[in-house]
Amino acid sequence: PTAAMGSVRSHRYSIVSSEEDGMKLAAIAALPNGFGNGNAKKVQTQRLHQSRFVKKDGHCNVQFINMSEKGQRYLADIFTTCVDIRWRWMLLVFCFSFLMSWLFFGFVFWLVAFCYGDLQSEKQMCVSNVNSFTAAFLFSVETQTTIGYGYRYVTEECPIAVFVVVFQSIVGCIIDAFIIGAVMAKMAKPKKRNETLVFSHYATVAMRDSKLCLMWRVGNLRKSHLVEAHVRAQLLKSRTTAEGEFIPLDQADIDVGFDSGVDRIFLVSPITIVHQIDEHSPFYELSKQDLQTADFEIVVILEGMVEATAMTTQCRSSYPVLFEEKNYYKVDYSRFENTYEVPSTPHCSARELAERKSSAASSRNSFCYENEVALEKVEQEEELGEEEKEELPGGNGVFKKRNKRNSQKIELHH
Repeated sequence: PTAAMGSVRSHRYSIVSSEEDGMKLAAIAALPNGFGNGNAKKVQTQRLHQSRFVKKDGHCNVQFINMSEKGQRYLADIFTTCVDIRWRWMLLVFCFSFLMSWLFFGFVFWLVAFCYGDLQSEKQMCVSNVNSFTAAFLFSVETQTTIGYGYRYVTEECPIAVFVVVFQSIVGCIIDAFIIGAVMAKMAKPKKRNETLVFSHYATVAMRDSKLCLMWRVGNLRKSHLVEAHVRAQLLKSRTTAEGEFIPLDQADIDVGFDSGVDRIFLVSPITIVHQIDEHSPFYELSKQDLQTADFEIVVILEGMVEATAMTTQCRSSYPVLFEEKNYYKVDYSRFENTYEVPSTPHCSARELAERKSSAASSRNSFCYENEVALEKVEQEEELGEEEKEELPGGNGVFKKRNKRNSQKIELHH
């Protein structure tokens, strides 16, 4: 059902540095519903401000450290790296790639001329009018950019020089295609489109259609539409599982009408997004007083295709409760592989565990059935005793004994 979406779809991110930390975290008492809204006695205290996970402009407030082979992984996907870097670095890559190719092939032409004696001899066999490294560099630039001044040229008497010219032309075309593609992809990124998609500064809780609802607004400042626009929302909060595992960033979906299609919007004018706070909502047990010490964050996401380019864009924002802006979350990848043992984990297979649970449930049902049968037998004996009492004139003593025996049976099976 729609209302149960927030409780079913959840994504857990746990951070445990060592076995000692894991045991410390395991000592934390688990709360009934995992979000700090149990039936236990609430104590209102002043808490420390936590860091904001998603900033108001949509940037994730996370810093990665101790990433193994970071440079190698980024270079393996060099195209995406060039698209994601800033324009100043992109222009530096643009100039550096061409300059390095010109220098490399200039050195190759100078080496060919040196090996064939074109630098000292008046009759040049491979490259005409190339008697220095500067001349070889200029010839490399003229070849790759197809300037073709005509003063320096390759003779047909040197196959190696001809091959180098052909190879440099191919490499030049590859560099041009890569750089132009990266620049065009970077220019066509719909990132700047997010500047004209706005969220309201505050999210409010109020009554709508006789139901308590969480509401916020989204708007589009451009006349061009956002095609197939839809919204999502997630609740970010730390919690402790029943096994004692501490999850610092537990994500749970907030239902904004996914199943009914209300999450798909026609964003021409500002629209109010509504989340009904019902019994399946993570805010069901939160009162206004509880918000004074709450530490959750609501991340809202607007997705759609830009009408001009048909590229998908995503605009993010968040509504934190008493969070700070200056701090950030630090993700330490050196602890990515760390694990710790949970003593309560069963050693049997999942099938055996399910069979044990089903057998335990069936034994409880059979016990109830035996009690029910025993009570029915007692009732039958009581009815039989009443009939004997009516038939036997002096049967009061027998009736009393039978009733006494029946009461003992009832107490035994109760």
